Amino acid sequence: MPQTTISAYVEAVRSGRTTARQMIDVTLGAIEAANPKLNAYREVFPEEARAAADRIDERIAQGENPGPLAGAPISIKDNIATTLGRTSAGSKMLADYRSPFDATVVERLTKAGAIIVGKVQCDEFGMGSSGENCAFGPTRNPHDDRRVAGGSSSGSAAAVAAGLGLASIGSDTGGSVRLPASFCGVVGVKPTYGRVSRYGLVAYGSSLDCIGPITNSVADAATLLRIMAGHDPRDATSSTREVFDLVTEVDQPGRSIRLAVPKKARSDQNDEAVNDAFARVVDHFRESGTEIIEVDFPLADYGLATYYVLAPAEASSNLERYDGIRYGHRAEPVTGESLEELYARSRGEGFGEEVKRRIMLGTFVLSAGYHDAYYLKALKARRLIHDAFTDIFRSCDAMLTPTAAMPAFRIGERADPIHMYLCDRYTVNANIAGLCAMSLPAGMIDLDGSALPFGVQLQAPKFAESSMLRIAQQFEQSRPSMVGRGPGS
Repeated sequence: MPQTTISAYVEAVRSGRTTARQMIDVTLGAIEAANPKLNAYREVFPEEARAAADRIDERIAQGENPGPLAGAPISIKDNIATTLGRTSAGSKMLADYRSPFDATVVERLTKAGAIIVGKVQCDEFGMGSSGENCAFGPTRNPHDDRRVAGGSSSGSAAAVAAGLGLASIGSDTGGSVRLPASFCGVVGVKPTYGRVSRYGLVAYGSSLDCIGPITNSVADAATLLRIMAGHDPRDATSSTREVFDLVTEVDQPGRSIRLAVPKKARSDQNDEAVNDAFARVVDHFRESGTEIIEVDFPLADYGLATYYVLAPAEASSNLERYDGIRYGHRAEPVTGESLEELYARSRGEGFGEEVKRRIMLGTFVLSAGYHDAYYLKALKARRLIHDAFTDIFRSCDAMLTPTAAMPAFRIGERADPIHMYLCDRYTVNANIAGLCAMSLPAGMIDLDGSALPFGVQLQAPKFAESSMLRIAQQFEQSRPSMVGRGPGS
C-alpha cells in the first residue's frame, strides 16, 4: 500500500477521488501480503472494517460529515482494550481475553471516523525494547526483516512503516513508542503524562504509562493527538488542562527556536554511525537558524537505574491480579495441590521470562529491608531528574538527543537483559519526569549492507506538545531528504 498522510487521504475521500471502502480493501490486501513475514498484526478485522468503511461512504454520499478521520485505517496496540478481537498484551496470560469495553482513545478515534483494521503485536505487557518478548513471536523490521522493529510498540511501528495502515496507536512507559518509531523510520509521540486518558490500557507502570500515536508525518501525529487528548473522568490521572488545536498550532509561522543538546548526547556508548548522524542533525538545526545550547545533564546517567527500580515495582503490583482464577491463563489443576500451588503454576506458565524477571525485581525493591534503599531512593532520584529538566527548560524550548544509541539490531543479538535495557538510555527520562517527547525520522544509516532508519528525540516541558510538534514540523519540512521512509513509499 503506498504511504500517504491522513490529511491527504481524508481530502481524497471527501472529494470523491477514492472511497473509504477502496482504501480499506487496499490496506487489507497489503496486510495479507506482508504480515506473514513481518508479524506486525496479531489480529485483523476485515468484515468489520469493510462494514465501517461502507457506513463512512454512505454518510459522505448523503452530505454528512464523517469526522476528521473519515475512514482512515488505523491499528491498535494489543495492550489497549477493544471490543473487537482480543486484548492479549502480547502475553499467553491473556491470550484469549476479550474486553467488554473500548479504551477511551479507541472511542474517540472511532467517533472521529477512524476504522480499526486490527490489533498489532507488542512486547509482553509492554516490557521490552525490541518486540522479541512477545508470546506470539517477534515483529520484524520492514527495512530489513532480519532485524527487530523496536519495542514495545513493535507492531505499531512496523505496520505504519510498511504501509499496513495510515497510523497506529501505541503505548510508552519508557520509550515504547519512540524506540520502534526510530528503528522503523516513522514519527512517534509520547504525550505529557495525563494528557491522554489511560482508561483501557493494560497497566504496566501506572505512573509512567502513556498512550501515543505512531504516524508517517508530524501533522498526522498532531491530528491524532488532538482527537485523543483531553480530560476523561474515568481516569483519575487525566489532566483537565486545555487542549489546543494542535493541527493549527503546528502550522503557525516559525519563530526562533532554542534547543538544548546534552554534552553527552554524542557518547562512546553510541554506535559511531549514530554519533555521526546526530552531529549532522545538530548542524542542520544550527544552519537553519536554531540556537543550540550545550548543557550539562549529569542526572541523565541515573535515569536507567531509576526507571528499572520504579517500573518493575509498579509492574509487580499491577500484575498481581493475574492469578489464573479470576481471569487469565489457568494451569490444569492437579489433584491434591493447594490454591497457592495452582497460582504459582498458572503464573509460571502464563508469564514470559522478561515479565517474570521484572515482577521479581519489583517485588525485591518493595520488600521489607530494601524499600528505603532502592524504591524510596529511586523516588528521590525521580524528583531530581524532574527538577533538572525544569532548570534546562527555563532557557530553551526543547532538548534534542538521539532516540536510541543504535539502529535496529538483529533479532536475537541482544539476549542479555542488561544489554537490552541500555536501549532505553535516551528515552526513560521523559517518562520519569512526565514530559512530552517524540521521535523523528532523521535519515538512514548504512550498516552491514542495510539502510537503516535513524531517529532523533525531542523532549519538551509538560503540556508543551504544540511547540514540540511545531519544531518537529519545521525540521521535517526543511530537510525532507533526511526523513527515512518506509519500504512502501
